[in-house]
Amino acid sequence: MAAGRLSSAVLLLLNMAGALLAPRGALHPGPPAAVAEDDADVEFFFFPFLVLYKSGRVQRFMGTDTVPAATDPATGVASRDVVVDAAAGLAVRLYLPSLATNSTAVGAEGGRLPLVVFYHGGAFVTESAFSPTYHRYLNTLASRARVLAVSVEYHLAPERRLPTGYDDAWAALRWALADARSTGPGAGADPWLSRHADPARLFLAGDSAGGNIAHNMAMRAGREGLEGGAAIRGLALLDPFFWGKRPVPSETRDEDTRRWRERTWSFVCAGRYGIDDPVINPVAMPPKEWRRLASARVLVTVAGLDMLSARGRAYVRALRESGWRGEAELYETPGEQHVYFLDKPDSEKAAKEMEVVVDFIKGGQGSSTSLSMDE
Repeated sequence: MAAGRLSSAVLLLLNMAGALLAPRGALHPGPPAAVAEDDADVEFFFFPFLVLYKSGRVQRFMGTDTVPAATDPATGVASRDVVVDAAAGLAVRLYLPSLATNSTAVGAEGGRLPLVVFYHGGAFVTESAFSPTYHRYLNTLASRARVLAVSVEYHLAPERRLPTGYDDAWAALRWALADARSTGPGAGADPWLSRHADPARLFLAGDSAGGNIAHNMAMRAGREGLEGGAAIRGLALLDPFFWGKRPVPSETRDEDTRRWRERTWSFVCAGRYGIDDPVINPVAMPPKEWRRLASARVLVTVAGLDMLSARGRAYVRALRESGWRGEAELYETPGEQHVYFLDKPDSEKAAKEMEVVVDFIKGGQGSSTSLSMDE
C-alpha cells in the first residue's frame, strides 16, 4: 500500500511538472490564435493542488472528479442534487437514509431526522460536494448516524476567493433551515427537507477547510441568529484548517513553512483577511468572542502526524478556557496524517473515527475511546 501511495505521488508530481514545463502550445490544444501570450506564465503555484496562470486560467491537479447522485447500494442512502440559487451558482447534494428501517427516529422524533449541514475540505481551492470522496463519506455518515445530510457545493478560490465560500455556506445553511421548517405541499420547499429534516436537531460539520467554514458559520450564527431562532446542537470540526502568525505549543516553528502557509492563505482570500484574523486564527480571539459560538457541543478531531493538529488542540483549550457554556471534546488519532479517514476509509482507525462522529451526533451515547487522547 505504501508503494502504491508513493507511485501515485510520483505520478502527480510528473503531471504537475509536465504542465508547468510543457511548450506553450501544448498547454492549449487548438488554434494558436486562441492561446493568450502569457497563458503559460505562472502567477501562483499552490502545491499540490493547482496552478494559476497570469492569463487567469486555473489548472487543478486533484479533486476534480465527480459522481452522480444516486441510491447507494452499500448503504441504501438516496442522494439528489438541488440548485439553491441558480443566479449565484449555489447547489447542494442531499442524502436521505432508508426510512423503512428508521423505527428509532420515528418513535423518538415523530419521523424526522437530525439535519447535518456538511462543508467539504480541499484548502478552499479544490474538491466538491459531488466528488467520489465526499459522496462515499456522506453516504456512510447518513446511514450510520441516521441523519438527513446537506453537502454544500460552495465556490472555490481562486476563481471566487473568500469570503464567497463563506457567504455560500451561510446561504445554504439558511436555505436548509427554511425548507426544513416549511410545511405543506404548496410551500415550495424541498420535499426531503420539509418532510424529513428536524431543524431542532441541527449539526454543522466539515473537514479541513470545511471545518474552518463550519466554525465560522457557528460564529456568524452567534452574531446574527438563524432562521426561526434555530440553535446548533453540535459542531463537528474534523482536522480543521486554522493557522496564525505565532506558533501554538508543539506547532512547527520553521520560518519557511510558516511563510508558505501565510502566502497560501493570502492567495485564497486575496489578502482580505490577515493570518491572525479570527476567521483563520480563532485561537487568538478574546474570551467574549468565543462565547458567541452558537453551538451547545463541539467535537474537534485531529491526526497525530498532521501539521494542523497542534492548532486543533489549541482551539479546544481556548474554547474551554473562554467561559463558553458548552461541552468541547477532542479526539486524536495517533500515527495518521491529515484527513486520513477520507484517504483510507476502510481502515480500522477511520471506522473508529466515524463511530466517534456518529456518537457525537446521537448525543454522546456509546463508547469509542480507544484512540481518544483528550487533553
